[in-house]
Amino acid sequence: MQLAKGVCDIEPSEKILKNKVVDRLRKTFELYGFSPLETPLIERYETLASKFAAGEDSDALRETFTLQDQGKRRLGLRFDLTVPLARFMAMNPTIKMPFKRFEMGPVFRDGPIRAGRVRQFWQCDADIIGNSSMLADAECLAVVAEGFIKLDIPVTIKVNNRKLLSGILTQCNVNKKQDAIIAIDKLDKIGKTGVQKELRERKFTKKQIDAIFTFVSSRATISSLKKKLTDEEALEGIKELEEVFSYLKQMNVKVDFDVALARGLAYYTGTVFEAFANKSKVTSSLSAGGRWDDMIGKFIGDKIVPAVGLSFGIVPIMEVLKEKTKLLEKTKTQVYVLPIKTENECLGIVQQLRKAGINSDISDKSISKGLDYADALGIPYVLIVGKRELAKKKVTLKNMKTGKEELLTVNQVIKKL
Repeated sequence: MQLAKGVCDIEPSEKILKNKVVDRLRKTFELYGFSPLETPLIERYETLASKFAAGEDSDALRETFTLQDQGKRRLGLRFDLTVPLARFMAMNPTIKMPFKRFEMGPVFRDGPIRAGRVRQFWQCDADIIGNSSMLADAECLAVVAEGFIKLDIPVTIKVNNRKLLSGILTQCNVNKKQDAIIAIDKLDKIGKTGVQKELRERKFTKKQIDAIFTFVSSRATISSLKKKLTDEEALEGIKELEEVFSYLKQMNVKVDFDVALARGLAYYTGTVFEAFANKSKVTSSLSAGGRWDDMIGKFIGDKIVPAVGLSFGIVPIMEVLKEKTKLLEKTKTQVYVLPIKTENECLGIVQQLRKAGINSDISDKSISKGLDYADALGIPYVLIVGKRELAKKKVTLKNMKTGKEELLTVNQVIKKL
């Protein structure tokens, strides 16, 4: 038997870690006032392929898993949670604004496989719909920073603005902007030479490429670009960045400006950002997002519905945490009850523990095998219950880490744990 390429089973130890990640991110979203939403895995292909969603030329659409239903309708597995949200908002125009939602669930991309990148993976998204203020952009960046603090992962958050990039390309006399943006976005991955090569392959002239790189470099700062730029859209992007950075300073959130950061998806209209782990083998972004003001309105008609959001990638986050965690939890069981010819009595004891909120399991093994089992799974405590203990209305609590044993009542065990 073989799995499909790019997918994996999640064993209990990894699922426990995943649940911890998801729970901490959920608490972060709720802390910032977001409410939960759930959308389908399957969307109509035309929804995913629309020019105001992924765009026909984007990597995301090329990596979309497609299928056909029995009615011959073309469908696709969602490649993110943003496009389904836009479709949901378009279908529910009476929702009170601003609408702050978060959603967690699997998404799919038929793309290259590497550390931290697979073909079925979870995303955890949060978006603010109906707020055009840069304060909403700053709040999303603060959510990203807070999420990684809760996960204890040091990260670098890079920020740019698509208006700035678009204006730079206008000033460089580039018309096929999306093609250029898709290439520029790969600067960190393939370097200047690689981006120049891709731009040539996309039929850009040497003059255009040279002009682009007078603005796009790792050394570029907002102030240095401001001195070179004359395009109005680019200067608007600079103004928005300055406003976002001023809010972030007040919120004590540290981010870095990166003029090459583009986010390859066509729907971004303003702020864009990505977060990367510091000192990790995982080079994929752990979180990303930005402003996408056009998509919802174009699903409805021709209007602007402001939106900004973020996404956490659960798979790369787990890979980073596994680098830091030498021993993963194998079970959530706190107490393993070992009956010695006292099975009936132990059923009542284990239920008493569970009602007290203590995760408990009961053994059908001998003492030696039961202790081996608890040790193998890393269960911290074993409760040994024999006729002798019951005669004293007590049980033996064994600490599996220290080996210490105590004779206690069940209520004393509950208080101790």
